Amino acid sequence: MPTIQAAPANAADENISAVPAVGENEDTELESLQTENLGGLFEQLGVSLLISTYQAGKLVIARNDGGVVNTHYLDSPKPMGIATFQNQLAVGTLGEIQFFANTPENCAKIKGDKVHDACFVPRYAHLTGEIDIHEMAFGADGQIWFINTRFSALCTLSGSNSFTPVWRPQFISSNAPEDRCHLNGLGLRDGKPRYVTALGESDKPGGWRERKADGGVLIDLKTGKTICRGLSMPHSPRWYAEQLWVCESGRGTLAKVNETTGERIVVFEFPGFTRGLDFVGPLAFVGLSQIRETATFSGIPITEKAAERNCGVWIVDVTDGTLVGILRFTKGVHEIFAVQALPGLRYPAILEKLDPVVLGTYFLKPDVVAKVV
Repeated sequence: MPTIQAAPANAADENISAVPAVGENEDTELESLQTENLGGLFEQLGVSLLISTYQAGKLVIARNDGGVVNTHYLDSPKPMGIATFQNQLAVGTLGEIQFFANTPENCAKIKGDKVHDACFVPRYAHLTGEIDIHEMAFGADGQIWFINTRFSALCTLSGSNSFTPVWRPQFISSNAPEDRCHLNGLGLRDGKPRYVTALGESDKPGGWRERKADGGVLIDLKTGKTICRGLSMPHSPRWYAEQLWVCESGRGTLAKVNETTGERIVVFEFPGFTRGLDFVGPLAFVGLSQIRETATFSGIPITEKAAERNCGVWIVDVTDGTLVGILRFTKGVHEIFAVQALPGLRYPAILEKLDPVVLGTYFLKPDVVAKVV
């Protein structure tokens, strides 16, 4: 990997430059800033980034455009979890999971002066009902897994069922749309679901709220063991580089977790509510949200210590805890849910279902000819 230059310590303040609109979005209610090195960093890594913000109702594509990261906003109804697998993209939204397929042959058909290297077109949607879907992931076999927060369960899809519950915490006694523990995070290991996070160990409707400041848990699905307790609103468990990671959102941290002892070692403390995590090489892309002054977010540690709470994506080198770059949303976007890197895709596009390019795209098996009887 090319040498990566760290952002200055004051990157959150003095060394941020405005992102030009570059004709992608004309909505003046949406604005972002970035460290000056960010476009070059994306180019070095050969990567782009997908970001979901249910608060703003947008799916954001962040991609290098001539040395500056362009933030392109797509309308989406309450986008939450994002998952990728080979040429597939899935986004959990209000009442459904939307599936897209990358069709590189369509890149040349996209109007404009930009050269795209990926073109995701809608394929179908599975209606789940309002389940408050949270994190999602494709398994190694291409099966989709997702956290059904309202029913406190890990689910998949099968047949015409709205969803198929596969696992729920031992302290949850039945399937019911009551958000008892606020199950939220999902991490895979060896291509299979392995870790989940929840904001509490309650079996009553909304019971997790009673100890949201320190009642969070990280659970190993395979062993049934609760790896650690006492977490403040944990999110985004990940197994990466032979290490378990977790965002402790209520404290604004990213930490390494010892699976055996449950000990947590903080790698970086952020000026915001940490939620959404992906890795590229030694770099962690961490989503930050400006937590709202509401009952849901009151009484957690970060509300008491963070003078300024930011929203965006902070990039940290986990080998030494160095801040490498920042993409900060300054207008319109205040909360982020998912952060998903797209390695190898420098300038992707995601098209709406009625786009002329989509309407002219057909998926057929070769040499299929209808027989007239």
